[in-house]
Amino acid sequence: MPKSTRPVSSRTLRRFAAGDPEAVREIYERYSKAVFTVTYSALRDRSLAEEAVQATFLQAWRASSRFDAERDPGPWLYAIARRAAVDVHRRERRHQSREAFDTDMAALPETFEQTWEAWQIRQAIDEMPPDQRDVIKTTYFLGLTQEETARKLGVALGTVKSRSHRAHQRLAAMLAHLDEATA
Repeated sequence: MPKSTRPVSSRTLRRFAAGDPEAVREIYERYSKAVFTVTYSALRDRSLAEEAVQATFLQAWRASSRFDAERDPGPWLYAIARRAAVDVHRRERRHQSREAFDTDMAALPETFEQTWEAWQIRQAIDEMPPDQRDVIKTTYFLGLTQEETARKLGVALGTVKSRSHRAHQRLAAMLAHLDEATA
């Protein structure tokens, strides 16, 4: 039976709960691909997902004394992986927000009306479904082409185009009041 489908022995689980580094390695060999799937599905970026996998197993090792050796470690590891992916995502979002802020400083609105309109646009984008919001932010705020956006988000070019189309329709509807204010 291949290692990836072989259940982990109760002896290995007890050694893991005791903090044995060799048992941690065995758990890693058995669960790392599944944990990667969890982190990649959340982050959609291979290098960030790999970072979250490492964080998952480090946190698991640190918490191994609290692990119940009578239970399957899979669900426990997957819960840690989801939290690790969220942590990585938040860190990246803060980093990207600072970059976007630095970029946006060059294009600050000059009047109160422009400031209000910019705030309305930002608020509308933040209220969009995540898939549409990501396409808008990546193409407009990061300045990527649709092809580059597709690679960055890990989706097909056609998906980026359809999400962009729906996002623009949604934004037009959400911001229709701005046209009425200037008319």
